[in-house]
Amino acid sequence: MNSATEAFQPLRADDPQTVGGYRLAARLGSGGMGRVYLSHTRGGRPVALKVVHPELAEDPTFRRRFRREVEAARRVRGAYTAELIDADAEATPPWLATVYVPGPSLSEAVARRGPLPDAAVVWLMAGVAEALVAVHGAGVVHRDLKPSNVLLAADGPRVIDFGISQASGLTATATGNTIGTPQYMAPEQGLAGETTPATDVFALGQTAAFAALGKPLYGDGPSMTVLFRIVHSKPDLTQLPEPLRPLFALCMATAPEERATPAEILAWCRDYLGEDAIAGGGPAVWREVAGLEEEIPGPVARPGAARTPSGDGTPEGGKGPATALPEGAAAPEPGQVTSAASGAAVAAKPATSQPRAASEPQAASQPRAASEPRAASEPRAASDAQPETGAHAATDPPAAVHRRRRAARVAGVVAMTGALTLAGLGWKLMDGPDRAAGRGSAAATSSGPAATPAGIAPTPTPTPSASQPPKPVPYPGLELNEKNSISFKEPVQHEDGDRTGDIRMKCGLASGCVMESDASVFSTPRKAGTGSLETCREELEFSKRNELTFHVLAAGSEVCVRHPSGDIALFVIGIKSAPGLSKDPSWLRADMTIWRAAS
Repeated sequence: MNSATEAFQPLRADDPQTVGGYRLAARLGSGGMGRVYLSHTRGGRPVALKVVHPELAEDPTFRRRFRREVEAARRVRGAYTAELIDADAEATPPWLATVYVPGPSLSEAVARRGPLPDAAVVWLMAGVAEALVAVHGAGVVHRDLKPSNVLLAADGPRVIDFGISQASGLTATATGNTIGTPQYMAPEQGLAGETTPATDVFALGQTAAFAALGKPLYGDGPSMTVLFRIVHSKPDLTQLPEPLRPLFALCMATAPEERATPAEILAWCRDYLGEDAIAGGGPAVWREVAGLEEEIPGPVARPGAARTPSGDGTPEGGKGPATALPEGAAAPEPGQVTSAASGAAVAAKPATSQPRAASEPQAASQPRAASEPRAASEPRAASDAQPETGAHAATDPPAAVHRRRRAARVAGVVAMTGALTLAGLGWKLMDGPDRAAGRGSAAATSSGPAATPAGIAPTPTPTPSASQPPKPVPYPGLELNEKNSISFKEPVQHEDGDRTGDIRMKCGLASGCVMESDASVFSTPRKAGTGSLETCREELEFSKRNELTFHVLAAGSEVCVRHPSGDIALFVIGIKSAPGLSKDPSWLRADMTIWRAAS
């Protein structure tokens, strides 16, 4: 990743321009929790700023978890973590900022150069283990450690998203109990069991195995199939370099209590590296692995930076922050999110009532507007005078110059008055037929927008869908079996014997049990743990599946469902029976979130 264009994307039309006092410089990506942008502190330090998806921000439960996890993450201080430096859980939408780490993720580095050498794998495990010591010491369990959450800087790895995965994961899966990415989960996560620091240790082993092999240790395939292997089989360590197998065995024991602690892993790595660890040979390894450093875009220039600020630090004649703030400081008040479109509109608005700064001379041919007469006693700035040319500027007496200036101002006033009169006459001519038509259809338009005074352009009515996105409606603890059904309309839970709902379970087929519907369509997110309205919209856009086989679903699996009415639901499996393994009826329990009229 040697060029800024590879890592940094330009802002899009729907991206904000500033967030919480940070002016955005580029777009870094997006995920199940929200979008990530590049910004800078007031001192010019680059940060990764994450803005939560609007549908998550509407959930009070999410905000409570987000607030708790942000406070926990603030306590994490470690050499191999990306420090959380700012956040606002009360903003709309909530956001957080972490130190930006220049360098590729582990997944990107392996895709570009292949598996890492044995020594680099050990250095990786040592750095991540040290990060986990800091994270766990702050009372935080990561729960989603994976190659894309490990960044490779020139001086070592950095673990990102610590403490945030718990808040975002729980909400993004609509209160589901399984958090994480299946390929890097621990067995207890696949069984919806308790997550502890040992869960992160298992994920560390999985992540390091990916670095050594260039692929996941448990193989590829559907996420739920891989998770089944993790839960029901031991890792095949024979694929890994032989000298490192004892270390991987310590990390990936099936029972959490049998796994090594991060401190023990760190000690093992130091013993293995020997003199290299003492001499500090890590940076040379990481420079080779990470490649050339990225070219990070600088802070975004502030609009109107050429103006001279007034004595109180605000732009001349304006309201808002001072233009004299350090580079990268944002224009709006902290917590305010300003879109690129609205920012452009404000910048384009002519400031007719704003006095002209001394460094901005007025053109000689530009008359002063009629609404801006200069008081007789008002002093004129040196650069505000009309520039004179030729001999008149040097030889004319002050009285003659004053007469010419006064004549120019009078001419300007007359011209402006005439222009306004013609504009008003044109408006009256165009408005006449409209008024006549309006009187004839007053009853039909009584529910429309209120009339505006003559001579004032009507204000466009905002689109409700743009300002009011669909709100998530949670329905936790639903049960689906062979005798009942679930509906999009309330009551969503149909009792046994009622099969009239939109979603039903059907068993006895060669493939086992299926989730079926007569009219709704199903899809599963390609990446586990990313279920959200935005994800489901994308996944369901071309889906025509009216049934879904249950054997590919496990605890924590997400299913997107679209109803013909336009409602979209996210169905999160909490627990299910094992069809074919017992004589008990098949069933499952799940949480469902519905966004009404969202497609």
